[in-house]
Amino acid sequence: MEISVDQLITTLKSGDITAFEMLFRTYYQPLCNYAYTFVQDRDEAEEIVQSTFLNVWEKRDNLSIHTGVKPYLYAMVRNASLNVLKHEKIKQQHVTMEMAVAERSVESVTRTVMASELETKIYKAMDKLPEQCRLVFKLSRFEELKYSEIAEQLNISIKTVENQMGKALKIMRDQLKDYLPLLIVLMNGFLN
Repeated sequence: MEISVDQLITTLKSGDITAFEMLFRTYYQPLCNYAYTFVQDRDEAEEIVQSTFLNVWEKRDNLSIHTGVKPYLYAMVRNASLNVLKHEKIKQQHVTMEMAVAERSVESVTRTVMASELETKIYKAMDKLPEQCRLVFKLSRFEELKYSEIAEQLNISIKTVENQMGKALKIMRDQLKDYLPLLIVLMNGFLN
């Protein structure tokens, strides 16, 4: 017995499982193929079509099909497929963002470790300076005093401060020459 589409919808609305099974058997595979053209994944395509049929069954009482069953089902599958793709795109953007944050975090930790290592090397190099040289260097570089202020505080001439500072810088450069690339990397990291 051949049943028309209108009769099929009417019997489906009344909860006739046979009408639903007929609809399912007729359109399931073609709809899976159609969904596959969007999502490029057989399992995902089948899931979309199964969800579509489940949705039809759950909302059978309120079905309002004006275009015909086939276009209605294809439109539902198309919309569901596009929603899956949209959701995948959002998930991918989230993963990309999370990876970028993690990468920046690793870079930050690396810079912190490098800065700590460089700081240790600077203090070790400072320890190798003669006492007056070290004192002049600390007052100049860490307390940011002017040469005249250092001379006054240490009760020495400005010329002596200049000489001690020149000597300190020469020794420090020599002690830290192997760490110049590290300093350049750190400075670039802080400037970016």
